Amino acid sequence: MLRFSYVAMLLFTVVGSFWLEIFLKVRVLKRIKRVILSIAPVAIVFLIWDAYAIAKKHWYFDPNQTLGIKLPFDIPLEELLFFVIVPLAAILTIEAVRSVKTHWEVGDK
Repeated sequence: MLRFSYVAMLLFTVVGSFWLEIFLKVRVLKRIKRVILSIAPVAIVFLIWDAYAIAKKHWYFDPNQTLGIKLPFDIPLEELLFFVIVPLAAILTIEAVRSVKTHWEVGDK
């Protein structure tokens, strides 16, 4: 059961925020190109940092707490998913707040 720890955290994040897309109709996923352009550059930087830190043995991912699916440079699949799911959850959350507070502009108007 410990093997699913990281996946459980990611699932908790999905359940906690992705409902906003449906019930508040924030339409973040309809603007997928914008989402990708927002998340990809930062995710790439952090994945490079992870690869470096793993190679230098600054940190590691406990194989007992991950699925065991490794990407290049020994990065676990869950780590890649983390760098996509968590920022997407943040975008969904801020867009949900914007949809409720109709006069709140963040800077893209």
